[in-house]
Amino acid sequence: MDKQKKFNWSFWIMAGLLWLGLQLWLGYQSVMPLQYSEFLSYLEKGKVAEMTVTESRVEGRLIDAVDGKEFFVVQRVDPDFAAELEQYDVAFTGGSDQNWLTTVISWVVPVLVFAVVWMFLMRRMSGGTGVGSLVNIGKSKAKVYLETKTGVTFDDVAGVDEAKRELQEIVSFLKDREKYSRLGAHVPKGILLVGPPGTGKTLLARAVAGEAEVPFFSISGSEFVEMFVGVGAARVRDLFEQARQAAPCIIFIDELDALGRARSAVSGYGGGGEKEQTLNQLLSELDGFDPRVGIVLLAATNRPEILDPALLRAGRFDRQIAVDRPERKGRAAILAVHCKGVAIAAEVDLDQVAAITTGFTGADLANLVNEAAILATRREGDQVTMADLTAAVERIVAGIERKSRVLSPAERKRVAHHEMGHALAAAKVAHADPVHKVSIIPRSIGALGYTMQRPTEDRFLITFPELKDRMIVLMAGRAAEELIFGEISTGASDDLAKATDIARECVTRFGMDASVGQAVLEDKPGQFLGQYGRGMVARDYAEETAREVDLAVRQLIEEAYLQAKSILSEHLADLKAGADLLLEHETITPAEFAPIKRIAPGPPEMQEPVRAAQ
Repeated sequence: MDKQKKFNWSFWIMAGLLWLGLQLWLGYQSVMPLQYSEFLSYLEKGKVAEMTVTESRVEGRLIDAVDGKEFFVVQRVDPDFAAELEQYDVAFTGGSDQNWLTTVISWVVPVLVFAVVWMFLMRRMSGGTGVGSLVNIGKSKAKVYLETKTGVTFDDVAGVDEAKRELQEIVSFLKDREKYSRLGAHVPKGILLVGPPGTGKTLLARAVAGEAEVPFFSISGSEFVEMFVGVGAARVRDLFEQARQAAPCIIFIDELDALGRARSAVSGYGGGGEKEQTLNQLLSELDGFDPRVGIVLLAATNRPEILDPALLRAGRFDRQIAVDRPERKGRAAILAVHCKGVAIAAEVDLDQVAAITTGFTGADLANLVNEAAILATRREGDQVTMADLTAAVERIVAGIERKSRVLSPAERKRVAHHEMGHALAAAKVAHADPVHKVSIIPRSIGALGYTMQRPTEDRFLITFPELKDRMIVLMAGRAAEELIFGEISTGASDDLAKATDIARECVTRFGMDASVGQAVLEDKPGQFLGQYGRGMVARDYAEETAREVDLAVRQLIEEAYLQAKSILSEHLADLKAGADLLLEHETITPAEFAPIKRIAPGPPEMQEPVRAAQ
């Protein structure tokens, strides 16, 4: 329709120009140009019927037509100079200092300059920022990615098989809508991808568009809201209007929590009115569009708990898909995807790398492979080896090595015994992950040394004895210091904080202490971006109960410390020998020191990969 309108306009413009040119040509053919001397002769003989005199020319009509032309035009000459020329019997005529080219340039060039300046200013006003952007203030900032530009399919996404299966239905619907409408079914209006940062939510949305080969509208929730009231709502309307014209298509709103935060009784004050209007417009659009036309709305957030309930009800975001941190098998698959364009050595076992990267997201694993490639390049190697990948894990978890931080001999000796205490306790308790490496090289996060443990499998439940063993391993560093030096230091501050958190959760959340009882006294702390705030839990129990909680926590920590001290006392020779070896080599593995190798490990537990002495 638009092309037809453009064609009609072009036709009428061309017709008008042809008609104007024809009239000018006919007018020129009917007018006879005269020399000024001829004009004076006709005037003297009385052959001029009428004329019009201007400053530069004379136009008029002859009584009798000459060569079929009745009208004439002649350039004026100064009357005194013309009278002087008449006596010489010479033909003469008037003229102008300007020719037709200079006349055209004097008219056309200013117009062209004005048009270019106007177009430049309008382009700046429509696409820039500041006051000029007011022209485009209600337009959506969504970027349209076609399938050829996304370049992402489900083959490029690994570790989230359940989410891929859920989204495969969306691809099937966009490719074959009649199949679903046969029984009256329709695709969910909205699909919310929920998960921690870096788990691949945006990548999944782009993969859906790439698989379905449909236009992909991508916009962040924060781009809707401006300082002017009503702008966000206008952008929502504009986005959905663009989507209707491009259907079937996918709309993807990233960081939905910036747009869909839950409303409150006072949200209309202090600048909240604009966000509320934008959210209301989004709710209206979700109610208004028909999913059968092929518009699929995808959104992503890592804070679903703060979204408005009206946004999550059935009929709007009908389905929520969890995109969680990958398990060990998923991590290995993600590593395989990111290693496709990297020269990996044949001896590299990606399953072993996945085993020591518990808790890593897809983005973390991509960064891991890149860091390993950088390390291999730095040492001028031809391939990325297992040592490069292990070093990259240590760099991400514990920071870079700070060999420039020189410790005194006494401090190095204390750190060596501290870390060897962790390693020996992890090898001797019933439930602990095997030790992977022990080091006393200072790291950039402030750690003076660390003990890395490698889980043998992912765990989702943990028992009370396993939690106790974890506290024993944490307290073993301080116990080793007291056994060898007869005093403790500040190096175990991080270990003590982690042990205290475990003990408190056992008492207040899991009901594992008999003296306090099986009751949940504290809720899970508020989560923000995968991290929990410490010291922000509201207490809703009596002071007597609080005292019992404090005593129970203290008792659990003290028991863990005494058991760690007992284990290390039994293996005091190994503790000293291992510390001496660590002082000599700075980094050792179970293959180099057998006492820290587990012979028959019990069920593994979910532990922090690094025990650091600070």
